[in-house]
Amino acid sequence: MRVGIVSLIGRPNAGKSTLLNQLVGTKLSIVSDKPQTTRNRIIGVKQISGNPSGQIVFLDTPGIHRPLYRMNVRMVDLALETISDVNVLVIVLDASISTGAGDRFVLAQIERVTVPVMLVLNKIDLIAKKRLLPLIDWYQSKRDFASIVPVSALTGDGIERLEKEILQILPEGEPLYPKDYLTDQPERVMVSEIVREKLLKHTRAELPFSTAVVVDSFEEIDERGIIRLYCSIFVERNSQKRIVIGRGGTLLKQIGTEAREELERFFSAKVYLDLHVRVQEGWREDERILTQLGLTRH
Repeated sequence: MRVGIVSLIGRPNAGKSTLLNQLVGTKLSIVSDKPQTTRNRIIGVKQISGNPSGQIVFLDTPGIHRPLYRMNVRMVDLALETISDVNVLVIVLDASISTGAGDRFVLAQIERVTVPVMLVLNKIDLIAKKRLLPLIDWYQSKRDFASIVPVSALTGDGIERLEKEILQILPEGEPLYPKDYLTDQPERVMVSEIVREKLLKHTRAELPFSTAVVVDSFEEIDERGIIRLYCSIFVERNSQKRIVIGRGGTLLKQIGTEAREELERFFSAKVYLDLHVRVQEGWREDERILTQLGLTRH
């Protein structure tokens, strides 16, 4: 069988998380229309039957951007650290927007990469077919890619071809994980990410970037079949706290209801979810909170 590790890298909001979810066939990474949604490296394992059979270990990574805060420095470091430890590097680009400095910045980070590099042009459902060929030609002139694959991570168009292209490049070997292994994400992380996804859905402007969710307490299922979860939503200013809570607590209640419903589907159990909004000025520079979020130094 063919086995290997494949890192998905690219600019923020290129659709890497949606692509990972589509490739593994289930939701592992939260998704929103806000850049920098993914803050940690996430493993998703895809088992492939057939001839050849295979096991592909995908790594979803934070978007590569010029960091302004210590949190963002760690996010970019997490993405770039995966480059040297993989069998295939997949650069995911948003084909629906014009090529710019951000794309050139990503390409510059991989100039000395020796592993095969594939290019995925994502979001082709948003552009006319005639725009694809010039785009492919432009990128081919910048680097010798192992292959360039247009896809729509949202609709699934091109995903089967992408999987086959990756499988052809991977070496033969023994499985890295058991057959039923899917992800390395602890349940506490999944809880905080699901709550943060609903928070991102209902907030705008700077709030998505200046909020974080930490699980304070995770009580396993009790005799009544209920899992009790207590979470803190961190913001940087009192004015942000008022926005997240909403008039009469309506927004926080809506976030909590949507998160609880998804968590109940995830755990297949009743969930009691308690959310508190806490003001922590400068948390994006706070080592303790960054460590709680899993953004540890490597």
